[in-house]
Amino acid sequence: MSTHTYRQYYIKEVAELTGLSKQVIRKWEDRYRSLEPKRKENGYRVYSQDDIHTLLKIKDYQQKGESIQQAVNRVHRERATQNYQPTNNRDMLITDLLKSGENCDDLALNRILRQAYHYHGLDYFLKKIVIPFLVEVGNKWERGEWEAFQESVTSLVVRDFLVEVRNNFQCDENAPLILGACLPGELHEVPVHIILLQCLMKGWKTKLIGSSPAPGSIEALVCRFQPKRVLLSATTTIPFEQNPELLKTLDNFAGRYHETSFYLGGQGAISFLGNKQLRHISVTDRVEDVVALQPSSRTAFPNPK
Repeated sequence: MSTHTYRQYYIKEVAELTGLSKQVIRKWEDRYRSLEPKRKENGYRVYSQDDIHTLLKIKDYQQKGESIQQAVNRVHRERATQNYQPTNNRDMLITDLLKSGENCDDLALNRILRQAYHYHGLDYFLKKIVIPFLVEVGNKWERGEWEAFQESVTSLVVRDFLVEVRNNFQCDENAPLILGACLPGELHEVPVHIILLQCLMKGWKTKLIGSSPAPGSIEALVCRFQPKRVLLSATTTIPFEQNPELLKTLDNFAGRYHETSFYLGGQGAISFLGNKQLRHISVTDRVEDVVALQPSSRTAFPNPK
């Protein structure tokens, strides 16, 4: 499995992400030894994702009634004993996200997502916050509690944030490639973003075709990049209603690429296929399989729910 690094942040960005002023951050560093940020040649402080996590952790304990020094000491002890577990209330985060989504407050949505990501780390963030939040968004829309525009604005903010995280994720250039794609006519691309981020954490290099690609785009990119795996997604049956021959065409295409494994997930695909099987494309809805994915193993394609 490859290692990965994250971008560095200037103090202005850290202040925006944590809600702490630049003066407070410097004070905590100088007086309480909360952090030891690196410095560039020009003397400017630069911070890591772990530094942001640490500041959010100290802030959390301080808001619960501890003094700054007590909070700093506690965080340092937790790090030393590797008992550094997030205490931020997950349900409260999801509630705040839903409230912001209901109000179409894209700035608040982005801020909460960003803080949750830096506080909890990517794996927890995806499993325990993003996926449950999106499920609840879908439920509210289906129950008629939200209008389509509220669901659309919220999904776009989540998508854009996941794109940013994926773009900043550094992976081994020699890692095997997974190509993720929505089927033509499928507009819901967020599940593919989530899956590809999980694959990145397992050592894969990823490439994504966005929502509703033009006919032939998937085949053209497979021919060009020769990925080890292709993950296809359809959360609705629209792609098959628009083109009843789509899966037959893709299945025949997959049969010509013996070095590439093809997988199809999403409730739309599963509903359309029923008990029918494809010859060269595996169909599944198990998110657990991709979480356990390793570049050297065979697995199935999940449908996040």
